[in-house]
Amino acid sequence: MNPSFSQAQAAYLVVAAVLAAAALLALGLFLGLRLGRRAGRIEAERGLPGRVAAEREDAVKRSRAVLGGLASEQLAPYLPGFPFDPTELRFIGKPVDFIAFVGASKGRIEEAVFVEVKSGGASLNSAERSLRDAVKEGRVRWAEYRAPDGRSRP
Repeated sequence: MNPSFSQAQAAYLVVAAVLAAAALLALGLFLGLRLGRRAGRIEAERGLPGRVAAEREDAVKRSRAVLGGLASEQLAPYLPGFPFDPTELRFIGKPVDFIAFVGASKGRIEEAVFVEVKSGGASLNSAERSLRDAVKEGRVRWAEYRAPDGRSRP
């Protein structure tokens, strides 16, 4: 037998064995990934009905709270103990619910008051807090804008 022929054969067998091992490793990784994904999906789906029910219940509670708050905002001026005359209020909505023009029903405005209506355990959001702080710190002013009437030319 030719010794160089058997070295070539041995080299061929080594290369073939390395390629086969690499292919088996790749196949094993692929199958492991597929099985892992499937197991993860099954695990996630196992808790899905309970999570969906809890999330729906939470969404309904939040929706009721929001609707209740909106109803409270609109009805508050007509409830006993509301500190302002409903005829002197103007609904703004955002970032504050009302502005009360105290004295407007008598023909002379004595004070303008920003009014925020809250229900339950609700607290001021960041925009409402910043408006409250601006008012408390005196950062409130009057501005008048004259719309162009089309008669005057520049």
